[in-house]
Amino acid sequence: MSRVALILPALALLLPGCGGDTAPTQQEPSRTHGEALATIGLDDERWARVRSMAEIPPLPPDPTNRVADDPRAVELGHRLFFDSRLSGTGKVSCATCHDPEQDFTDGLPVAVGVGVNQRNAPTILNSGYHRWLTWDGRADSLWAQALEPMENDVEMGGDRLDILRTVSADPELRERYESMFGPLPDLADDDLPEHARPRRDGGDDVLSRAWSAIPLDRQEAITSAFVNLGKSLGAYQRRLVSANAPFDRFVDAVESGAIESDGFSPQAIEGLTLFVGEAGCWECHAGPMLTTGAFHDIGVPPVAGGMPTDSGRFAGADVVGADVFNAAGPHSDRTDGTRARLVRSLVNSPDNWGRFRTPSLREVSRTAPYMHEGRFKSLEEVVRFYSTLEGAVQLDHHQETMLTPLNLTPAQQAALVAFLETLDGSPNEPDLARPPVKTELGP
Repeated sequence: MSRVALILPALALLLPGCGGDTAPTQQEPSRTHGEALATIGLDDERWARVRSMAEIPPLPPDPTNRVADDPRAVELGHRLFFDSRLSGTGKVSCATCHDPEQDFTDGLPVAVGVGVNQRNAPTILNSGYHRWLTWDGRADSLWAQALEPMENDVEMGGDRLDILRTVSADPELRERYESMFGPLPDLADDDLPEHARPRRDGGDDVLSRAWSAIPLDRQEAITSAFVNLGKSLGAYQRRLVSANAPFDRFVDAVESGAIESDGFSPQAIEGLTLFVGEAGCWECHAGPMLTTGAFHDIGVPPVAGGMPTDSGRFAGADVVGADVFNAAGPHSDRTDGTRARLVRSLVNSPDNWGRFRTPSLREVSRTAPYMHEGRFKSLEEVVRFYSTLEGAVQLDHHQETMLTPLNLTPAQQAALVAFLETLDGSPNEPDLARPPVKTELGP
């Protein structure tokens, strides 16, 4: 029997609602931090792992975006995020796939915008902490990532020329934009096409040919204004921080010598000890966002069956390296900083084929389904897969040395799920997690 199994029955008697006298005759004597650790069965080394998971730092700065922390940009980005007029059909907004009512996901296996995507829509909560964005890391900043879906054929299907016309024609959006960035480009010229945008993949279509016909100086003005919209969206999204989960409160309680904490059961304690101990989950899900941000192939079988066809990071690394909107590119506000050096020094490798970014586990019980294709409908299915690796395909060298079946008992699997369910927090700024209220600006 494991040490956790021996400890839990005694622990259950100490926690409210878990047995024992319901009305103790005298108050429990206070415990030291060390006594609390001994009671829950964690040593100092493993507790250090736990504590690092609950110590949420301030948002890292984004020097590539000069308006990243400008409240005016946050307000503009908030409105753009929920505006379906920016899409090609007028029916899809950023919030379509990142619905605040579903913790900024859509609850679908793969995202559905103007078309059907190939990957699941991850939550954007706490995304300001991530080094790389999206499943394959094809963007290195929130503002760069925000630009891609607006012109993607299956996401929002819009184009930068039409999007800027929409912003220009809306008095509130226009005033908010021009108060920060100056006048929008003049788009009333009859020589301009109705729709135009370049293709990022270098391909050729009607919209890219229309774009090529626009004089270069006007292309640059249009693109610069389009980038400003992306930077406003990035400013908004980085403020979507969720914290104060039951797990965080439990860590605070233990630090003060307690073992009782609202929302954190003896079963969750068992799951936590497994997570930072013998199950080894912490090796990839470490730190305050419970992710290292690295890319791995864990052998999840494709939904369609057969062998994997999505190259993941292998394609994503090339995309971000070539992206004109990356941190080292001409539209970045800091081309000599850490982010710029990181993307300049990025070296791709065939080993990246089929690898995907390790997601954050914060909000995890609210953001089903899971994995890049939405393969698993529940946390129970995810934990069962890690326990058995049943059906896993194409194990690479990383998996052979790190990922092996956990062989957890049903009770241990349930305990891990109970712990994962304690990672759901609440927005630090609730008003930003709701559609904006329209306001009238100006005289």
